Amino acid sequence: MIRVLVCDDQPLIRTGFATIIDAQPDMAVAGECGDGHTAVELAARLDPDVVVMDIRMPGLTGIEATARLAGAGVPHPVKVLVVTTFNLDEYVYESLRAGASGFLLKDAPPAHLLAGIRTVAAGAALLAPEVTRQLVGRYATRIRPPGDVPAGVPLSARELEVLRLIANGLSNSEIAATLVISHETVKTYVSRILTKLDLRDRVQAVVYAYRRGLVT
Repeated sequence: MIRVLVCDDQPLIRTGFATIIDAQPDMAVAGECGDGHTAVELAARLDPDVVVMDIRMPGLTGIEATARLAGAGVPHPVKVLVVTTFNLDEYVYESLRAGASGFLLKDAPPAHLLAGIRTVAAGAALLAPEVTRQLVGRYATRIRPPGDVPAGVPLSARELEVLRLIANGLSNSEIAATLVISHETVKTYVSRILTKLDLRDRVQAVVYAYRRGLVT
């Protein structure tokens, strides 16, 4: 059973999400709240498997709450799935940097929300390939530090090639087709990349690639 904490300052949206989630045989709503401070408190007390987090909330924003729940240095990070509207994509990027495992648009079909929760709960990142290039690419100048591209990326030439394809929004199947290798081989490369770079998931890999100037 996947236990979900739903955090959104709009009661109708919060109730709608909760209703959809509770109707699933493999999910249950662990709690609901409408602000970031309460989200952090409830997550610590209820220990949910996934937190569905809005971005713009009163008091502590969803981005700030995400950083407290899943950011760097958090001893027991919680999986966070951010939901927002596309015209707030800058905030989505900031939430990914804060530690979110992925994001969805609020106008996505209910099936996408449920699939997203299951994906994040399973430990995978949810980053829509068609949005990756537009979202991260748009903020590449912010992501990338000033000065020359840092040297010393501890990857082989092939791993670096795979990382660049990930950063360009390709799925494992698309990478396999591009490089003419098997899907399992791609998964092995992705796993090695995450391990060598000490990254949690593909979302962090995309941010890393842009920060290091490996893609433009």
